[in-house]
Amino acid sequence: MLAVAAILAGAAVPSLQSTLQKQHLRAALNDLLGAIDLTRSLAIARGGVVLMAPADPAGTAWEQGWTIFADRNANRRPDPGEERLAVQQALAPGLRLGSRFTSGAGSQYVAYNAGGRSCQAGNSQAARWGTLTLEAGAHQRLIKINMLGRVRVCDPVAQPDTCTSAD
Repeated sequence: MLAVAAILAGAAVPSLQSTLQKQHLRAALNDLLGAIDLTRSLAIARGGVVLMAPADPAGTAWEQGWTIFADRNANRRPDPGEERLAVQQALAPGLRLGSRFTSGAGSQYVAYNAGGRSCQAGNSQAARWGTLTLEAGAHQRLIKINMLGRVRVCDPVAQPDTCTSAD
């Protein structure tokens, strides 16, 4: 009887792990979408460029959380004296978040201008669009931001024809 219970428990562990990964992915996706929406709304309300960037000192590790701020000096980092409008804590362990945008190779940020369009940090009239990739184990969601600033989420496994990692 104990052997049967051990076999059943062993079979359930991968399923449980996959379920937990999906839940962590869903929660992080909701946090991320809320932050993108807040960034856009604040840019419109404030009448100027607002950025969302990784919170780590180097500005490259989205997994460590992110900061939404008005970047007065256009250096893509929240400096002393620049108002931090919102801060997101680190993602759950095992989650990965990467980004690929059309401009600023290596620069990790999402920016919106007063018109609610995605833009470059130093030039509110220059469009910037791309993809944020959120992963938990084998599960992945792509958050596509177009040049108008509109966001859509897709699953590359369930929607292979319309959801590719390339922009």
